[in-house]
This record gives sequence, structure tokens and C-alpha cells, in this order.
Amino acid sequence: MTVTVPNAEVLTRVLELRREIHRHPELGLEEHRTQALIERELGALGIEYRRIAQTGVIALVRGAREGRTVALRADMDALPITERSGESFASEIVGKMHACGHDAHTAMLLGAAHVLQTTREELQGTVVLLFQPAEEGPGGAETMIAEGALDSPIVDTIAMLHVDTRIGSGVVGITPGAVNAAADEFAIVVEGRGGHGAYPHTAADAIPATAAMITALQNIAARETDPLKSVVVTVGTINGGYRNNVIADDVRMTGTFRSHDPEIRKQLESRARRILEGVAAAYDVRVRLEVIYGYPPVVNDRALAESFARYLTRHSEIRVEELPPTMGAEDFAYFAERVPALQIRLGVRSEKSGATHPGHSARFRIDEDALPVGVQTLVAFARAAGDGHI
Repeated sequence: MTVTVPNAEVLTRVLELRREIHRHPELGLEEHRTQALIERELGALGIEYRRIAQTGVIALVRGAREGRTVALRADMDALPITERSGESFASEIVGKMHACGHDAHTAMLLGAAHVLQTTREELQGTVVLLFQPAEEGPGGAETMIAEGALDSPIVDTIAMLHVDTRIGSGVVGITPGAVNAAADEFAIVVEGRGGHGAYPHTAADAIPATAAMITALQNIAARETDPLKSVVVTVGTINGGYRNNVIADDVRMTGTFRSHDPEIRKQLESRARRILEGVAAAYDVRVRLEVIYGYPPVVNDRALAESFARYLTRHSEIRVEELPPTMGAEDFAYFAERVPALQIRLGVRSEKSGATHPGHSARFRIDEDALPVGVQTLVAFARAAGDGHI
């Protein structure tokens, strides 16, 4: 079976939709305009759909032949960033930008919907199209699942596509096993005793204690974790002090823990607490730690990843590479905890197109020449999973 290459009409529409969405970015749970655009396109194709998770959309393409139920997911939301990409179709809203490629994800899934709907006579099974809000926060996957996204009909397997400037335009990256990290937040308050900067012996200075804590926390990765495992401890903000001659009585920090291994993730809070309390005792200050647990790691089903990589290699001209996992996070993890799942990476890097900046950059761009490969890959997954080839 040869993987279908979408026709020029579909690809032109995908490009138009991507740029339309890009001009009008919307943050999580504000995606009303994008929701209406998706409904407009699905309606024109005669695809049944309904709203879900406030600003999301779920749709069904029913094949004419029996087969499995396959879900394809695209996220919809933008980031609170003012765009500086220089694109002719840049965001028209100050302070909001599609800096992670969700506009492309949505457009490519709509392109795949067009191909699947117009070839239903040869399609085995049912394809569930999930247009998900709020991936960047506060999180839309769990809400979609709670509202039955995987249950009616019962989904057998699911995939998503994510653009990636690490790899060349049009290359598909597939990673068996862990592909994204868990993302957990922490907040630390260090409480000392304030005083005059000229008389430090009469106070308990929270600032040097905090500096020692930041350094000591790095031992979690450097000395307490298997070097063949992945863990990150980042302090992202630090605030404290009043003026040059006042000893600070408290300092506040926030940061993130990132990990792939669930067992390591479970240990991070207790390790951090032990280190912080030890430093606090040495500096005669008090410390409080709060951890807010976020998205779990995304773990690709290994057999599914390997079989789909082989399928694309054998049945298409698409170049497939096995990529290392990243320390970024994705709430697709919740779907992957429930059914065999595959996060697929689509290379969009191009020096010629200026698509070299990473996601979440104000200068983020993608090479739009990769969009046809994305549509082709989504359609290939739906068909191959639906008829049992993978």
C-alpha cells in the first residue's frame, strides 16, 4: 500500500488555514475563533462534529469498511508572546503568538480530515479527530478525556504530530518509549531574620542561604541521579531584598523539575526537601517547599512507534529518523496513559526560510514546505492503524 500524497487543492487550503489561524492567535480556553474555523471546515466537508472541553472540537470520519478506531489529535492554542518573526502573516494581536506550531497542527489535521473524508470508501474503521484547546495551559487533554473523547466510539490507538526545528524540513522523527518529560513546578520560600547590612552577625541573611540552596539543588542531577537517566532542576525566578544596606529577611524562588522516569519523578520532591532543609539548618534560616505536579511524561508505545516507522519507510518517500527524547512537556501524555499512543515529530527547520528558532521563541518560524508531509503522515497513520497494518 502506497501512502497517499494529498492533492494540490488540499495543500493550498492547509497553507491558507495555517496562515489564517496564525494571524489570529488565541490563548488556552479562549480559542473561540479557531473553534469556529474548524467547525466551518468540517461542516463544508460533511464531517459530523461536536464541541468538547469548552473551546475544543471532536469529529468523526466513518470509513465504509470495518476496522479499528483511530484518533488523531491537534492542539489549537497560542502563547502569550509578542511576535517578532518577520512573517508577512504575523500575529495581528500584540502579546499573543503561535510560537509552538499549533496553528500548523490544526491546519494539517484539517487537511488530513479532507483526505480521509473524500476517500471514505477505501477507509477501514473510524477516525476520531481531536482538536484540543489549552495544551500550553491550563491543559485540555484531561477535560477531553473526561468528556468522553476516547469512549464514544472507544479509541484503539491515537497519534499526534508536532513540528520540530531540531530536524530538517519534511523529515519525520519517531521515538520509541519516553519522548517528552514530566513538568512539575516548585516554589521555595527562605525565611531569615532581617537587619542592617553593616551588622550581619545580628541577622540571619536569607540571600546567601538561597544562593547555597540553588547550588546544592543541582546535586540532584549531578550526583544523585543515574547519569544515563534524564533530570533537570531549574530555578527560574528569584526575588528578595529591599535595598543595598538591608539584610533580607526572606527570598522567594520558583522553578521546574523535569524527568522522564516515573520513579525518579517520585523522588525529586523528597530529595529537594532534604537538601533545602540541610542548607537552611547550616545558615540558621527556615525554608518551605511546595511542589505542584503537572503533566506526566509522554511515553510512546514502543511497538507502535517501531511498526509505524517501518511502515512509512516501506510505503512512502518520507525520510524517517529516530530522535532522542526532549525535556519539554505535552499534555498528550494523558491520552498516552490510556491507549497505545504515538507522538510524531515533523521537521520544519530550514535556513533558507529562517526556520531555525526553537518553539516558544518570539522569532519562531516553520518551513511551510513540510506541511504536505505532515498531512501525508497523519493520513498514513489513520489508515495503517485502522486496517491493522501497525
